[in-house]
Amino acid sequence: MLTLPASVRIYVAAEPTELRRGLDGLAAATRSLVLDPLSGHIFCYLNRRKNRIKLLVWDRTGFLLLYKRLERGTFVIPTQPAPGRRHVEVDAGELALMLEGLDLRGAHRRTRWYRSPHQAVTAGRELAYAP
Repeated sequence: MLTLPASVRIYVAAEPTELRRGLDGLAAATRSLVLDPLSGHIFCYLNRRKNRIKLLVWDRTGFLLLYKRLERGTFVIPTQPAPGRRHVEVDAGELALMLEGLDLRGAHRRTRWYRSPHQAVTAGRELAYAP
């Protein structure tokens, strides 16, 4: 499991990428997505058969390249890119599940917590809500 701070964004290229590229080639591919490879964010690239993935990260001292190959199955991008975009932004949980080879297209997030008007309490006193 990857532990990432909330400030790190994760981008997945929507189009297949030639994974024979090394660090410099993937950095150039990141620039072609109009993103900065030196930003400290994570950039993910899939091959045409979607059974291999490379992650490119800059960590202030150099590039880090993570490579994974699934023996069975394929990696699936959780959502389609927005019109005019060639990448998808995912969160750390989605990336972890994607690296396990799980298909997240049918998954949906449930509401975890919200404050209803009947539960609002501030400093030991209830707030009045007008209907």
